[in-house]
Amino acid sequence: MDPTTDNAAHTGDPAAARASLEALRAEIAKAVVGQDPAVTGLVVALLCRGHVLLEGVPGVAKTLLVRALAAALELDTKRVQFTPDLMPSDVTGSLVYDARTAEFSFQPGPVFTNLLLADEINRTPPKTQSSLLEAMEERQVTVDGTPRPLPDPFLVAATQNPVEYEGTYPLPEAQLDRFLLKLTIPLPSRQDEIDVLTRHADGFDPRDLRAAGVRPVANAADLEAARRAVAATTVSPEITAYVVDICRATRESPSLTLGVSPRGATALLATARAWAWLTGRDYVIPDDVKALALPTLRHRVQLRPEAEMEGVTADSVINAILAHVPVPR
Repeated sequence: MDPTTDNAAHTGDPAAARASLEALRAEIAKAVVGQDPAVTGLVVALLCRGHVLLEGVPGVAKTLLVRALAAALELDTKRVQFTPDLMPSDVTGSLVYDARTAEFSFQPGPVFTNLLLADEINRTPPKTQSSLLEAMEERQVTVDGTPRPLPDPFLVAATQNPVEYEGTYPLPEAQLDRFLLKLTIPLPSRQDEIDVLTRHADGFDPRDLRAAGVRPVANAADLEAARRAVAATTVSPEITAYVVDICRATRESPSLTLGVSPRGATALLATARAWAWLTGRDYVIPDDVKALALPTLRHRVQLRPEAEMEGVTADSVINAILAHVPVPR
């Protein structure tokens, strides 16, 4: 274990915790090339106790990214492939009859983990999608009337394919709003793709992260120390008003049928706070809000069909709003 990790775990020192979390990028880069924004987004979500929707075409290392993050944070991770025949109990767990004791015992599902990778979440019907709602919001699972708490930290990283919609069930707005961030995973640049192929030619095996040199550089104690520090980060009344003005502007945009809810405004304030702390400040500035506005808000708005036909995107609407809302001085 890295000495900074050990120090943070025993003293709860926020500076040591920040150093450990900053080391995550370098550690994950041993397995995943060129996805720094996604790594940062996942760390922000962990600091805010939120969940992440990862959107990208197949083959851009979404699964590898989550596995590498879990390995570098020394956290447990499980993966569920969402399919049309997946049942809610396949995710949450169920009661199993034990013939030896003549009693029912609870068999935990894969949701009982620290990092749950919900792969292709839009390929399963709404009934199974909704089985994650309680886990994401309440951090517990209720089976046969008995609530069962989930581990802490707990993060759902759900993936969806943006180009293949046949046989999918789009996530309803209420469930999209439960995700703190929506991160888009782009195709790699030419040089990054060359680096990926070079690694594979040199024997890199994405199924063996330890052989790739990925080691724990932070742990749950570091996350807890960091969360306490984020909670102490100062937010001025002007910043709070700025966040509210941005979110209210989405509700008045002629390009949108659905604007950002008050929950979305709360999420933007939380993510800006986490970003401010990660960058070394104990107070939030407008640039922190701008930096996290797109991933925090893009999935919480809904375009008008006519705007969509004209090529307008959620990102372009939010960028236009950021350009017009007065920035506090």
